[in-house]
Amino acid sequence: MPAVPRLPDPLAIPVCPTPVSGAIRPPGSKSITNRALVIAALARGESRLTGVLDSDDTRVMVAGLSALGIGLTPNWSAGEIRVTGSGGSIPASTATLDCAASGTTMRFLSAVCALGRGVYRLDGTARMRQRPIGDLIDALRDLGIDAIAESPGGCPPVEIRSAGLVGGHVRIRGGTSSQFASGLAMTAPCTPCGLKIDFEGTLVSVPYLAMTRRVMESFGARFEDDCDRGWTISAGGYAGRDYAVEPDASAASYFAAAAAITGGEMRIDGLSRGSLQGDVALCDALERMGCTVTWRDVPDGGSVTVSGRASRGIDVDMNAISDTVPTLAVVALFAAGPTTIRNVAHIRDKETDRIGDLVRELRRLGGDVDERADGLTIRPALLRGADLDTYDDHRMAMSLALAGLAVPGVRIRDPGCVAKTFPGYWQALGGAIGRGDIVR
Repeated sequence: MPAVPRLPDPLAIPVCPTPVSGAIRPPGSKSITNRALVIAALARGESRLTGVLDSDDTRVMVAGLSALGIGLTPNWSAGEIRVTGSGGSIPASTATLDCAASGTTMRFLSAVCALGRGVYRLDGTARMRQRPIGDLIDALRDLGIDAIAESPGGCPPVEIRSAGLVGGHVRIRGGTSSQFASGLAMTAPCTPCGLKIDFEGTLVSVPYLAMTRRVMESFGARFEDDCDRGWTISAGGYAGRDYAVEPDASAASYFAAAAAITGGEMRIDGLSRGSLQGDVALCDALERMGCTVTWRDVPDGGSVTVSGRASRGIDVDMNAISDTVPTLAVVALFAAGPTTIRNVAHIRDKETDRIGDLVRELRRLGGDVDERADGLTIRPALLRGADLDTYDDHRMAMSLALAGLAVPGVRIRDPGCVAKTFPGYWQALGGAIGRGDIVR
């Protein structure tokens, strides 16, 4: 796992004495890194991935692909991984994969294992055994794969017994996670017949599907049509290539929020409106709240600058940018009016219940918060310091810490959980607020 400095637990967050001012280039996108790893592993020939994220989740993905017989040579300190692709096959005929707390690894590799010929078992943490995967298992069965999810409610461990994935036509429900459809889609070019995927019901986190498609097309995948309700993906495989991973927009959200809370200014380099990641749209929500947002779109990725205080509440559907719900909820604590976040019921099945548990911690800070089945409403209230639980959820830790920039006495329990996607977060936050001593 990536090196993480020894942290006090709980970790005290220093109040930011002046508005933040600076620039940051976040580490590489976890979502893009793990998609590129899977696709490069299935490609013909060698790929060189640059700008990759070094985190628990990406290392778990590398370990899982290695266990399936894929050749990978990571240089984590340089942000580079060389991948010797398998040409669409799975070299190992049997493997046991520890997916830890990585949802992308569990969902993507469950689909990838269907390309193999053998028996594959995937398991993870206790929380992973509570995260549904039944929609993907049902789709794999419809494609002729012997697949089971062993825990109640269609949750891991997963066992895949496969004689190869032929392709064909399948429906996939998308109301729990877009990762199910993404996992199936990434296998499609490696099947003899290609794959027609119909999206059934209401889709969540649609920008992540668009991200999957764009990364697939970068490695040569061919989509026969462009339909909001499904994809037809041709056979033909992938070709290895050099591929640069852009910075993580979800990680960037915390620094944009720091500007919005303190009335400062942060420039985030490497991201633009043309980003593969839908989470850049958090900046649009901050603009509605009263911040000034300036985009610089250039071929090298450009930048976005967020300045000024988020002074007013908004009513916002965050289904497409649901990973940033905790971030916006913390910003909303400091707005002058109520903020309502809607249409994110699916985030209850994330690393923790990111509605119920988020509401609990915001109330600990003195927040006036109502919980609903599909979201929450935050109203202005007198805030106070508190020790905040993070539920082994990296996004809860990183977002809740932002309250401490303006409220004395905020401490974060289990701060090391940020290693899942951003091991250097506490140093980066300390640098952004001019307090390099946030981690001693």
